[in-house]
Amino acid sequence: MAIVKVKDVQFNRDDNQILQGITWEIEQGQQWGMLGLNGSGKTSLLSIISTYEIPSSGEVEVLGKQFGSAYLPELRKKIGFVSSSLEKFSDYFWNESIERIIISGKYASFGIYDEIKAEDWIRADYLVKDFRLNHVKGKKFRLLSEGEKRRVLIARALMGDPELLILDEPCSGLDVLAREQFLDSLEIAAKQNVHLVYVTHHIEELVPEITHVLLLKEGKVVANGPKKEVLTDELLSETFQVPVTIEWHAERPYISMN
Repeated sequence: MAIVKVKDVQFNRDDNQILQGITWEIEQGQQWGMLGLNGSGKTSLLSIISTYEIPSSGEVEVLGKQFGSAYLPELRKKIGFVSSSLEKFSDYFWNESIERIIISGKYASFGIYDEIKAEDWIRADYLVKDFRLNHVKGKKFRLLSEGEKRRVLIARALMGDPELLILDEPCSGLDVLAREQFLDSLEIAAKQNVHLVYVTHHIEELVPEITHVLLLKEGKVVANGPKKEVLTDELLSETFQVPVTIEWHAERPYISMN
């Protein structure tokens, strides 16, 4: 079973064609990065594969469920989502402890409306330790640094044991130290039997755990496939619309302007 299968997808909003003929597949065991300029269609494609938007035409299958016949709210429970913008969605996060925020991920909700079971507390404690959050255990979310908040959000996303985890520019606004600490947590996430889609503007964030890359430009696929086949000077220059050179250090890519 493919994790995600997108075939000839078009997506229009009002009179604007945002995605054009997108064909893309995530197979078992692959971890994907997604790159493109603002306006390239990344957010719209994310919204589709996370089941929050329906394409104007084309076929979409996520976790073996075909759009048009699947019950999307139920499918959505198997998809984790992490974004810096999540912090703005609900006042619930602000004064809650990090453990309760993490547990809320089991219900894909901004609150807990059921009795918390003993195994939920155990699972949350395991995630707190895994994501190196022991030093802020019991603290309210508002007292955490930005980097700690992002690690809480990724732990929350994993609480429900998702099969697909979408990370939408999760390092936006973080300083270098907080960014590297967050990127370290991707190794933990990748070991949780979850498939990642990591969206960023900065290719140096594509850590070794990321195996494949999708490049988007003006709503179309420039290239997609194994990371080192796709991240080339030529393809990145086309994607970013400026001449660039790529270099590799410790299995991470870096670009410089020509």
